[in-house]
Amino acid sequence: MYRFGYYDEICSTVQMAACPLLGDSQIGYEPSCYARNIEVRSSLIFQTAALIIDIIALFMTVIMIFHIRSKYTAVGRKEMVLFFYLYFIMTILDFITISGIIPISSVVYPYFVAAYLGLTSAMCWCLMLNGFIGFQWSEDGTALSLWTFHLTSLLIFGLMYFISIATFKEVASFDKAHPIGLFILYFIFNPFCLAVYVVLQIILVVNTLDEYWPLGNICFALVFFIIGQVIQIFLSDKICNAIKHYVDGVFFGTICTLLSVMMIYKYWDSITKEDLEFSVGGKGNVWEVKELLNEDDEFAPYAGQAANTIGHSGVAFANTNSYYGGGQQQQGYMAQQQYEMPHQQEPAQHYQQEQQQQHYHQQQQQAYPPY
Repeated sequence: MYRFGYYDEICSTVQMAACPLLGDSQIGYEPSCYARNIEVRSSLIFQTAALIIDIIALFMTVIMIFHIRSKYTAVGRKEMVLFFYLYFIMTILDFITISGIIPISSVVYPYFVAAYLGLTSAMCWCLMLNGFIGFQWSEDGTALSLWTFHLTSLLIFGLMYFISIATFKEVASFDKAHPIGLFILYFIFNPFCLAVYVVLQIILVVNTLDEYWPLGNICFALVFFIIGQVIQIFLSDKICNAIKHYVDGVFFGTICTLLSVMMIYKYWDSITKEDLEFSVGGKGNVWEVKELLNEDDEFAPYAGQAANTIGHSGVAFANTNSYYGGGQQQQGYMAQQQYEMPHQQEPAQHYQQEQQQQHYHQQQQQAYPPY
C-alpha cells in the first residue's frame, strides 16, 4: 500500500536512482522485478532499453535546441532554451545513475543522484516560469528575465540537492527511512509546477490566439507525462513480469518523458513567430523600398529591368526585383508592376512608353558605343 512520505512501495514497483539510498537496510529498497542487464567487458549495464531511449533523447534535444536558438526574434527564446539545457543535463545524469556506470557502492553515487533530483526540480520550475512569459510579466530576453530564471532555478536545484544529500546521509533530522522532504519535492512540487504551466498555457491560448490548435500539443504533452508516471509507479512490476524481464516501467516512462518534452517544443514553436527579416536560412538580397518611383521620372519605365541590362564592360546590374519580407509587403516598385504589363494599359500610353524606350536606347548607344 502506498503511503505518503514513504518510498518503500514505490521502490518495490519500479527501479529508481534514489531507491538504493533509502530505507533502513544498507542496500536500500530493491524492486520486485527489473529489466535484464547485459555484460560489457566484465561490467554489468542495467536498463539497456531505457539507455537507448536516453541516447535518442540526447540527439533529439540537440536538434530542438538548435531550432530554438535559430528563431532569433521568437518570444521567450532564451528562456525556453534554458529548459532544454536542463533536460539535456538531466538525461545524462539519468543515463549514468540507472545504468550502473557509477556503481551504487561508490562514494560519489549519492551526489550524482542528488544532482539528478535537483535538475529534475529545476527543470520543472523553469518550465513553470516559461508559462508566465506570454503574459509579459517581464520583457523576455532582458537581464531581469534571464537572471530571474537562472537564479531561481539555481535556488531550486540547490534546495533539492541539499535535501537529497541530507536525507541520504541522515543529516540533522532527515531520515532516509521516512524521506518526507524528498517525497514532497519530487512527487508534489514537481507535478505542481507542471500543472501551473499547463493551466497558464490554456489561458494564454484561449484569450490571446485566434486558433486553438496549439492546445492539442500541450494536451498531448500532459497525456504522455501522466501515462509515463502511471506506468512507472503503478504498473512497472506487472509489465516486467509479463514481458519476462526484457523491459520494465522505466523504459516506457523514459519514452513518455521524451514525447512530453517534444510536444512542449512543438507547442512553443506553434505559438511563436519570428520576423522574416531576421530569419535564418531566408532568401538573400532582401530589400526594403521606402518610396515609390515617380512616374514623371524619365527612367521610371525601366525600373526592374536592371537585371537584364549589361553594361559595356560586360558587368550585369544587380537584380532589384525583390520585395521586402519575401513578398509580404508589396508596396515597393508599384510603378514597375504597372509598366511590366503594357497589354493591360491604354494604347496611347503604351505608344508613349515605346517612344521613351527608343530614346533611352539611343542615349545608351551614344554614351557607350560598342567596341
